[in-house]
Amino acid sequence: MSKPREVTDANFDQEVLKSTNPVLVDFWAPWCGPCRMVAPIVEELAQEYDGKVEFVKLNTDDNPNTAMKYGIRSIPTLLVFKAGEPVGQIVGFRPKSDLKQRLDAVV
Repeated sequence: MSKPREVTDANFDQEVLKSTNPVLVDFWAPWCGPCRMVAPIVEELAQEYDGKVEFVKLNTDDNPNTAMKYGIRSIPTLLVFKAGEPVGQIVGFRPKSDLKQRLDAVV
């Protein structure tokens, strides 16, 4: 069973930018209500796309540098990276079908 794993400012480059698979990064914070709503959807997608897409979470309160680097001003924000470059962005809570559509476009 695949679950999103935590990444930090320190290991973001290694875990996300150097990944051979596309990576969905969930920028979130513990106090964010919509972040808690999107988390179970991201977990379901992690299982459905296991082996095709990596799923990681970055706590913006604890890791502000990476959030700042990618211009994250609102959470939840989901960024999809492919070959080290952001190729898709979803801001705010979106239904699972929207997230699948975005992922399918880059897989």
